[in-house]
Amino acid sequence: MATETFDKQKTIDLRRKHVGPSCKVFFSHDPIKIVRARGQYMYNEKDERYLDCINNVAHVGHCHPDVVKAGATQMELLNTNSRFLHDNLVLYAQRLQATLPEKLSVCYFVNSGSEANDLALRMAWQYTGHKDIITLENAYHGHVSSLIDISPYKFHQMAGAEQSQHVHVALSPDIYRGKYREDHPDPATAYADNVKDSIEDAHGKGRTIAAFIAESLQSCGGQVIPPVGYFQKVAQHVRKAGGIFIADEVQVGFGRVGSHFWGFQLQGEDFVPDIVTMGKPIGNGHPMSCVITSREIAEGFKSSGMEYFNTFGGNPVSCAIGLAVLDVIEKEDLQGNALRAGGYLTRLLENLKERHPLVGDVRGRGLFVGVELVRDQKKRTPATAEAQDVIYRLKEQRILLSADGPHRNVLKFKPPMCFSEEDAEHAVEKIDQILTDLERALNLSVPESTISENGHCKRKEPGDVRTSNGSSHKQTNTHPQINKNKRIRT
Repeated sequence: MATETFDKQKTIDLRRKHVGPSCKVFFSHDPIKIVRARGQYMYNEKDERYLDCINNVAHVGHCHPDVVKAGATQMELLNTNSRFLHDNLVLYAQRLQATLPEKLSVCYFVNSGSEANDLALRMAWQYTGHKDIITLENAYHGHVSSLIDISPYKFHQMAGAEQSQHVHVALSPDIYRGKYREDHPDPATAYADNVKDSIEDAHGKGRTIAAFIAESLQSCGGQVIPPVGYFQKVAQHVRKAGGIFIADEVQVGFGRVGSHFWGFQLQGEDFVPDIVTMGKPIGNGHPMSCVITSREIAEGFKSSGMEYFNTFGGNPVSCAIGLAVLDVIEKEDLQGNALRAGGYLTRLLENLKERHPLVGDVRGRGLFVGVELVRDQKKRTPATAEAQDVIYRLKEQRILLSADGPHRNVLKFKPPMCFSEEDAEHAVEKIDQILTDLERALNLSVPESTISENGHCKRKEPGDVRTSNGSSHKQTNTHPQINKNKRIRT
């Protein structure tokens, strides 16, 4: 533990001196120094509290006592590599597999989402004997070299970068800003046919497909929710071409979507990936991750003759922490909370959309929600500068939010799973105020299409939530608008 606490400027100066310049911090114009955290709150060196709306790493809440205790207790007893027999490894593998379809039964424990996705690619290459990978526009799968190649979100940032000849980029299944939008009769098929076109193009060049990889819900790409049926159709095309389907759950797994434990399950019970990768929330901030696949693919990976060994992956401490995270999710009904609090947050944001011309789209599931800001709702002109303004003004109100997507104009909510309805009210109330100020300065008004004959804003029934995949569903316990008189917890 550090024996000295520096003032904020000295911390900044030492970081500039000793940490790589490409390692960025949140709010670079005035970064926050965080010294402790608990639950959904983080505290700076002045003990000022911030509501954390972005930290999907501290999945069950910052420094959850049950998770901390599990790690410390096991660390006092034993920590060693997975070449020694230890019950924690098999217990955790058994518990984790029980959350997945029966076909996905073999675990490989590693240390980060990047390492998990890199291993998944190795498995695909070995099992299929093919080389090429199909990825999606704006996808992000990790920071190691093999994953930068399949992450347009990253490689498009590099000047003069050339796309690898082994990588094929398909359209992002974004029905708000993509090629096929919410008015298309069957966007799932249209976007899946684009993947089929990529396969045929590769075959025309004498290439073969090893895998299609996709985040179950695109995060860095702008909180994109694929239309239902898309993954099934893509898997059919990819498997027919001799490839496999990799679902990247690093950002959205472990109950975040509320209605299901895994994001890919939103597509329906008839869809099962060939490989699932996970990270970030798996250890609540402890560095661990996992790749889970079928017995058939695992045996194919073994057939190379190369032993797979990971020094830290699956060590007793990591597995003890992983077990504690699963226990907390179940004990505190955090998946249920994601459904309730996330649904409430979405409804509040939908109300903002009806009153604020800067809000173009609200989309998400559970506690994975995006708000796309636009200068013009009809043209869908990205409001990039305004999105940055919103997150900096929220920081002044001690609310931490980020903006992402290809135009950096999508406000991203992916908070710890203990995020409450009161937290949602507090955050949305501040966003409401900030948008009002911005629109006044920009001389923007509510579009005529949202104004009724008596001059008031048209509103949907508060229980009718329109999701980004075009489906609608009724919510219970509805709150049609923020209660301005309700006391917000501070």
